[in-house]
Amino acid sequence: MLQILKSFLNEVGIGDKPASRFDENDYRLAAAALLIHVMTIDGNETVAEQRKLHDLLKRQFELDDDAVDELIEAASTADREAVDLYAFTSIINRSLDEEGRKRLVRMMWEMVYADGRMNEFEDNVLWRASDLLGISQRDRVEMRREVAALATPHDDA
Repeated sequence: MLQILKSFLNEVGIGDKPASRFDENDYRLAAAALLIHVMTIDGNETVAEQRKLHDLLKRQFELDDDAVDELIEAASTADREAVDLYAFTSIINRSLDEEGRKRLVRMMWEMVYADGRMNEFEDNVLWRASDLLGISQRDRVEMRREVAALATPHDDA
């Protein structure tokens, strides 16, 4: 009974809210926010992109479905509140080595091509984020080619 009352008070904003497992300096939150930024930059979120986001986060960070949902919610808020990409890329640069940053850029390309196509807004975000992450133009372009070659258009867009 006490737990039910506590849950109710938390839901209406009274009492202690449970701590998020992803604090503002968690590189997973920063990475997810970049992926969400890529997904939403064209103003057309598709089912395929939402699935891809969930799958990438679950696989890369070895999270269960509830944790992925919590991460997406926290990252969506962080992305909406962000002024630029630097807040996210600086956390990632402090947390990951070059290979880890390359994996993230590849994940971003996978988000771009989740709907089977790339537009100029997505390309521009990848260029800026890659630059801030210290990924060379050659590596960025090579990853784009590899991911694009594997991409197939989806009918559930």
